[in-house]
Amino acid sequence: MKKSIIVTLTLVFTLLISACSSGDVRRILEGVAEQPLTTQEVALGLKEALNNGVESGVNFLSVRDGFLKTDYKIFLPSEARVVTDRLQIIPGFSNVEEIVIERINRAAEDAVGRAAPIFKDAILSMSIQDAWGILQGEDDAATQYLITRTRNSLYFEFQPVILDALNKFDALDYWESAVNRYNSIPFVDSVNPRLDDYVTNRAMDALFGRIAIEELAIREDVSRRTSDLLKRVFARQDKDS
Repeated sequence: MKKSIIVTLTLVFTLLISACSSGDVRRILEGVAEQPLTTQEVALGLKEALNNGVESGVNFLSVRDGFLKTDYKIFLPSEARVVTDRLQIIPGFSNVEEIVIERINRAAEDAVGRAAPIFKDAILSMSIQDAWGILQGEDDAATQYLITRTRNSLYFEFQPVILDALNKFDALDYWESAVNRYNSIPFVDSVNPRLDDYVTNRAMDALFGRIAIEELAIREDVSRRTSDLLKRVFARQDKDS
């Protein structure tokens, strides 16, 4: 009796499967095997996505001209333009703005390449308690979370790297000589705009921008989910959208 029941059930299951398309069968089997996502898995998946963003951003920005000849080019702040505009008529400083811009962008390219571990450590140490909200949030929700929670602390670790890079490319020495020459002009108000603070913030903006691009790609393009964890986590986002 038991044997006949088993045979009957097997035949019924076989008929049901044969009536389904291969895609239906795959989804049925996946549904059986699928386990509910945990908050820990979501948090780890988001961290992996952000780490991929850092790697992508560093690879894009740290090459020669990664800043200088892209949309991330760093221009001088308005208070510095006061100096360069006035010095254009001074012998030896006619192209001071062009020189300074090239040097600060070269410094940013160099610094971003050396600062990758700083950003990755910040991501790994994050405690994402609202992981589900980030996963189901805006396209750059994870990046914005990283900015909100870590930007201030990252600044103090990244700024010395920028400062070292500016010195490496003689940007600060050259800028100091330009500012001193400007301040020697009669009747001008003395200025001393800090380039290291400005370049640090612009370089961080660029890297966060690239992280956001990578996050969007992972959210929208299944082929960019390069690990089982990313596939599993962001498949849940696909279902909820």
